[in-house]
Amino acid sequence: MDDRVTEIFDDATGDIAIGDLDAAIEKYRRCVEIEPDFFDGWHALGMALMKGGQPVEAIQAGLRAVELRPNDQLAWSSLSLFYVRNHQIAEAEAAGVKARIISWGGKVKLET
Repeated sequence: MDDRVTEIFDDATGDIAIGDLDAAIEKYRRCVEIEPDFFDGWHALGMALMKGGQPVEAIQAGLRAVELRPNDQLAWSSLSLFYVRNHQIAEAEAAGVKARIISWGGKVKLET
């Protein structure tokens, strides 16, 4: 991974710590622009967007995260939360089921 991405990601995490969501969102967006397959960047972006009251955008980031890591329990749990915040209960329940399957040792997608 590009060292710039690591630095930007760390700066964004610092912004979260001091409550500057707008700065964090901007930096997380930069991370995933530079490294489109950066799972942690997509996940963190989704969480920041959710906290910032932007659930639709959080869902998009969450969908990218689960695309990158389809068998990641945290990614599915977070996506479920994003859907809840957007009042999409059926979608939230479906994502929650996937998280639960993974927690039981199952797979959402078979790894090749």
